Amino acid sequence: MNSKVENIYQLEGRVPVSKAIPFGLQHILAMFVANIAPIIIVAGACGLSSKDMAMLIQSAMIIAGIGTIIQLYPVWRLGSGLPIVMGISFTFVSIFCYIGPAYGYEAIIGAVLIGGLAEGILGLLAKYWTRFITPVVAASVVTAIGFSLLSVGAASFGGGSGSADFGSAKNLILGGITLACCIGFNIFAKSFWKQLSVLFGLVVGYVVAAAMGMVDFSALSDASVIALPKLMPFKPVFHPGAIVSVFLIFLVSATETIGDTSALASSGLGRDVKAKETAGSIACDGFISSLSAVFGCLPITSFSQNVGLVAMTKVVNRFTLLMGAIIMILAGLFPIFGTLLATLPDAVLGGCTIMMFGTIVVSGIQMISRCGYSQRNISIVALSLSVGIGFTQVPEIFSIFPQIVQNVFAENCVAVVFLVAIICNLILPKDMESKSEKAD
Repeated sequence: MNSKVENIYQLEGRVPVSKAIPFGLQHILAMFVANIAPIIIVAGACGLSSKDMAMLIQSAMIIAGIGTIIQLYPVWRLGSGLPIVMGISFTFVSIFCYIGPAYGYEAIIGAVLIGGLAEGILGLLAKYWTRFITPVVAASVVTAIGFSLLSVGAASFGGGSGSADFGSAKNLILGGITLACCIGFNIFAKSFWKQLSVLFGLVVGYVVAAAMGMVDFSALSDASVIALPKLMPFKPVFHPGAIVSVFLIFLVSATETIGDTSALASSGLGRDVKAKETAGSIACDGFISSLSAVFGCLPITSFSQNVGLVAMTKVVNRFTLLMGAIIMILAGLFPIFGTLLATLPDAVLGGCTIMMFGTIVVSGIQMISRCGYSQRNISIVALSLSVGIGFTQVPEIFSIFPQIVQNVFAENCVAVVFLVAIICNLILPKDMESKSEKAD
């Protein structure tokens, strides 16, 4: 009886299913390609067959759906209770492309199994160490996440990084049409319909792409109608070097999760994140990543793309995102559905996401503003962002360090920003203001 569409702007409350499904689908379309891309890259580097790759994509959708549901509706101390969408993490791709060819895909599974458990335990113990993650540190990390995603959106806009026709006129036209549709719908639509601007852009962009002959439907002929995921399709191998390397990347992933959770609470709910929410979010990241390994899949994490979508639309209702999670699980159980979603061209996705990622940058700046522009805060933000973003734009600067350090930091600005911000927060004096600034 209390089901109404206005509840999309409230964390709690029911929304009519017919209205909730489009908002949930919008979230899935925004992250679908990014969810399966790490699997395609790592499986290719490890020499897995196309059959194994299809099986892993199927598992990825199911695991992402399960992880999202647990984030929305916590189980014990797992999950934040916030509108967080989970997906396969890009953060691990570089290290997996090294471990896989060297030790085999089974070593990746073993390392994910152990590393996920370790991150999950860290999440449960978060109250003992998250006090070092002060608001200004979290704000710096959120801003870095936004900046790191801008190149991802731009690469998609151009047709997808590494594509043969990257930056071609047809890709730029398609991305421009999609972006214009998103903006136009947001301007002219009324009431809650405004918040479906991304879905509208995706649909129009997809139709235009099909008319331009840019959608490849050939994969649909080989897709199964229904299939169940396999337990332990790869026997885990526990290689010490692989485990240590992957555990370090799990620490980076936990950092990104802290930033995502902080950004979502700030931009979507207009408040600071609670310690319990951060702890539950990290614990869910870790333990569900271990569950992912049981299905032969890669680690899972919160998706910054969807944080940007929440920041832009202000749609935070948990029931609405639950519809999206159910769609992901169905896409895994019915591979033909997931295969159809996978035909979405990169340029269409880029047209929709480029502004979403900019919204995360703005959210980070707003968080910095709330922390105050004291000399100490300015120093922490300025140094962490300049070193983190600047150094990772010239990754050769890390060439004197061991390979494991390069794998963790060389191209991961979020990790560097987090490390520098933490160090600055610990060593800088608490009182750095001059007498005149104190008087002001």
